[in-house]
Amino acid sequence: MTANELTDAPPVPVRTSRRQRFAVAVLLTANFTLAVDFSVLNVALPHIGRDLGFTTANLQWIITAFSLCAAGFTLFFGRVADLFGRKRLFLIGIVLLGVASLVAGVAGDPTVLIAARIGQGLATAMVTPAALALLTTMFAEGPARARVLGLSGALMAAGFTTGAALGGVLTGLVSWRWAFFINVIVAVFVLAVAPVVLTDRAIGRRPKLDFPGAIVVTVALVALVFGITTAGESGWGTPAAWGPIAVAAVLFATFIAIESRVKEPLVSPALLRRSNVAWGNFAGLLAFATETALVFPLTLYLQEILGFSAVVAGLIFAFLGVGTVLGGFLGPRVIGRTNSKRAIVIGFVVQGAATLPLAFVSDSSAWVVPLLVVSFIGGAANLVAIVGYTVTSTAGVPVEQQGLATGLITMSQQVGITLGTPVLSAIVTAFAGATLLPGIQASIGVDAALCIAGAVVVGLLLRLPAAPAATRDV
Repeated sequence: MTANELTDAPPVPVRTSRRQRFAVAVLLTANFTLAVDFSVLNVALPHIGRDLGFTTANLQWIITAFSLCAAGFTLFFGRVADLFGRKRLFLIGIVLLGVASLVAGVAGDPTVLIAARIGQGLATAMVTPAALALLTTMFAEGPARARVLGLSGALMAAGFTTGAALGGVLTGLVSWRWAFFINVIVAVFVLAVAPVVLTDRAIGRRPKLDFPGAIVVTVALVALVFGITTAGESGWGTPAAWGPIAVAAVLFATFIAIESRVKEPLVSPALLRRSNVAWGNFAGLLAFATETALVFPLTLYLQEILGFSAVVAGLIFAFLGVGTVLGGFLGPRVIGRTNSKRAIVIGFVVQGAATLPLAFVSDSSAWVVPLLVVSFIGGAANLVAIVGYTVTSTAGVPVEQQGLATGLITMSQQVGITLGTPVLSAIVTAFAGATLLPGIQASIGVDAALCIAGAVVVGLLLRLPAAPAATRDV
């Protein structure tokens, strides 16, 4: 039997070992930490600005430098994980995360902090797809993989919510610098345990890395995220917003042309032609865009219309966060009773139905209890859709392309997070009258409509591959 045949052989059904459980714990700890990093500095930005001498206009680069690299390089590093080893890339990324976080924690000026945030973004682009690929190749397609990915989704959702709360607590009680030092502690723990418990499949022949394709798609993603981020700050009509987006569109077209001609493409056109990969990632982008963006109009509603403090608003969003964690556990059950495609459709329909009533909020505080209920339900439904898209987008993908598949998943997630808020922000501004309330109502209505549209598109166009014969118990 050849090395390639060994690599492509399906996993043998066995019960989960103690070592595998430790491996899952390590990988989920890393992903949770990276999810926290997306939101942990939001509350701390004014304090960082005062301490390090950032101008108000440049504060956004603390967030943007991270998101540009995290989204822009994730597809490239997803493929690197396939070619040179997922465990190896995961460990390198954790080392970079620890070093960059330590530098950020002791930074004394804006330049050093921005450089460290770039390092953190690159580490995220390395670790996230590598960790997901290690998870998907550890378990055969079926209930075991669905449960692990559901737990991963739940912890990532909890990470986003925890990050905002943790950043506020650390900034108020100790220092914003501890938002970085915690990463160092986690990195040391992961590096102490991961080499012992993580295993990776043997790599057969290493194909050449498609450098032209990698460079073009990376620049395209960076341009897209930069344009979207600028639109959220300056509006969609400014050249600084639509210019980079137009450049990204041209570069994506160029990337497709390159991939159709090279012998060993970065992204195989055959992979993108898989219905479950293409439409699964569309669903993922929409799922992350709708739920994370909804926080923006609801924040305006709670603080600007109802007059609640930031602390009270944060506690209300924590309730939404609990719903998302619950959805992470419900997702695998829904998939087990139906399938991953139906889980996406059900998740979107319930999320849209739960979000729609919020389009009719008023300036009465009586809306707080209904808001708590429907946002809890919507958050749970959103995670059902997210678990469904994660399982769908990796189904039937060969083992040697799992890093690329999980890179696509991570890219969809991060672009969705980046895209959603500027879109709803533009709608709020466009429809706002004497108060922000009409704009808030319109943006929430659009969010609900996007969920229902996503359910229709996925229901009509997504096709699942044939179910595998082998499954693994967990």
